[in-house]
Amino acid sequence: MKKKAVAIVAICMIAMMLCVFAVACDSKGLSAYDLAVQNGYQGTLDQWLESLKGADGVDGKDGEDGKDGENGKDGSDGRNGIDGQDISVDELYAKAKANGFEGNIVDFLKEYLSLNIDDETAFSNRALLSTVVVSCSFTYMEGGLFLQPEKEVEATSSGTGVIYSVDKTAGDAYIITNYHVVYNSSATDKTATDGIINDIDVYLYGGEYVDYKIDAQYVGGSQTYDIAVLKIKDSQTIKDSDVMAASVADSDEVIVGSKALVVGNAAGNGISVTQGIVSVDSEQITVGDGTGSNAATSTHRVMRIDAAVNSGNSGGGLFNAQGELIGIVNAKTSSASIDNMAYAIPTNVAVAVAQNIIDNCDKADAVSKKPSKAVIGVQLGINSSRAVYDGNTMTTRIIEDIVINSVEAGYPAEGKLQEKDIVKSITVGGRTKEVTRSFHVIDALLNAREGDTVTLTVVRVVDEEVKQIQVEITLTAESFSPIN
Repeated sequence: MKKKAVAIVAICMIAMMLCVFAVACDSKGLSAYDLAVQNGYQGTLDQWLESLKGADGVDGKDGEDGKDGENGKDGSDGRNGIDGQDISVDELYAKAKANGFEGNIVDFLKEYLSLNIDDETAFSNRALLSTVVVSCSFTYMEGGLFLQPEKEVEATSSGTGVIYSVDKTAGDAYIITNYHVVYNSSATDKTATDGIINDIDVYLYGGEYVDYKIDAQYVGGSQTYDIAVLKIKDSQTIKDSDVMAASVADSDEVIVGSKALVVGNAAGNGISVTQGIVSVDSEQITVGDGTGSNAATSTHRVMRIDAAVNSGNSGGGLFNAQGELIGIVNAKTSSASIDNMAYAIPTNVAVAVAQNIIDNCDKADAVSKKPSKAVIGVQLGINSSRAVYDGNTMTTRIIEDIVINSVEAGYPAEGKLQEKDIVKSITVGGRTKEVTRSFHVIDALLNAREGDTVTLTVVRVVDEEVKQIQVEITLTAESFSPIN
C-alpha cells in the first residue's frame, strides 16, 4: 500500500508541473520574435526564423543495404547462331605468328591451349608427319651360269623420303630421298630407265599398307651427291592427311655433340625413330654403288652420327632437338669391329641439290634428269685450321682460312681471282655466306643459276699492301656443268 501511494503522489506532482508550464505559455507574454524586434531586429518573422538555423551537421553513416529483390523472369531465347568453321592448329599458329607471336608451335600450344607437352617428343612427332616410306618394284635377270637358264625375277626395295614441300589443297608434294634408293644397276630396261626404277610408290606415316600407296614420279637426281627428288600429283590421300613439309635448318650451325633424331623406314618395317648425337659435323666418305661390272664408287660430304641406322633408313631425315631437318641419312659403317657410325648428307647440300633438280628438271623443256652446277674454275686450299671456343655459347667450332691455290684458264674466274687470294665470303642469289670452311664455297655454288652474279670478298696483296676487295663473276650458260 505504501509503494502504491507514493506512485500516485508522483503522478500528481507531474500533472501540477504541466499546469504551471501551460500557464507560462499564456498569450499575455511576449514572443521571442517580439523581444528581438524590441531589441532592434528589422526583418520579418520568416527571416528571423531562417537566421536561427545553424550549419549542416556531419553526415551520418550509411545504413545497411537492403536485401536484393527477386530475379526477374528469363527473356526469350535468341536465334541460333551460324556454326563455327573447323580450324587446324597450324592455321591457329599461323594466325598467331601473323599477329606477332614469336615462339615455335610448341610454345604456342603450351601458352594458348594449356597443353603439357615434352618439347622433343612434340618435335619428333612433327618429323613423323614429314617422313614417307619409299617402295620400288622392278625386275632383274638371274641365272645364266653353269648351264642354268636365265630367268627374270621380280623384286622390291624400300627406303625413306622426306617431304620437302607440299600443297595439300592440290594434293601435290616434292620428296627428297637418296639416289641409291631409286637406282638399281641390275634392274631390267622393262622396269627401269638408266637404272632409275619406274615403279615408285610412297606411303605416309600411319598408312604403310598397300591400300594407301601413292604413286610417285622420278623428277631427277645425282649419283655424285646421292640425292633424288620424287613428285606426287593430285593425291587424295595427301589432301585428306595431316602431312607437313619438313622445317629445314642451316646444317652449318650444327654443333658436335648436339642431339640427332633419325626418322625412317628401318629394316623396311615402317617408320620409326632412333636417337643419338652428332659425332662429326663434316667429313668425306666413299660409298660403293652397284655391283659387278656396273660397280662404282662416289665420295660424299656427310655428318657422322651415332644413332641407330639400318637398311631402309636411307633417304630419311636427320632432325635436331627442335625437329628441324639437318640432314638426309644415306649410309652406315658395317663392320664387326665398328659400332655406331652412320652418316647423313647435310641439308645445305641435300636441299640445294634438291632445289637445283626441281628448277632444272621439272619443267616442260627439261632435257636432262640431272642437276647443273656452276663451275667458276678455282682450286681451293686450306691455309690453316683450328678449333675456336665461344665462351658465350659454350660451343667449339672448326675455323679454316681458305686460299685460292690456282685459277683455271677458260673459266669465269680467270682474270678476276688470283692465286693466294684469301676467300672471306661468297654471295649467291642475294645470300652472303662467311667462308670459314672449304666446303662453304662449293655448297654455295649449288644455289647459283644462269644469269646470277657471284660476289667473292677476298684478301689480296696489292702493291705490297694487304687489301680486301670484292670480285664479281656473272654466270652464263657456259658456266654450268651437269652433275652426274
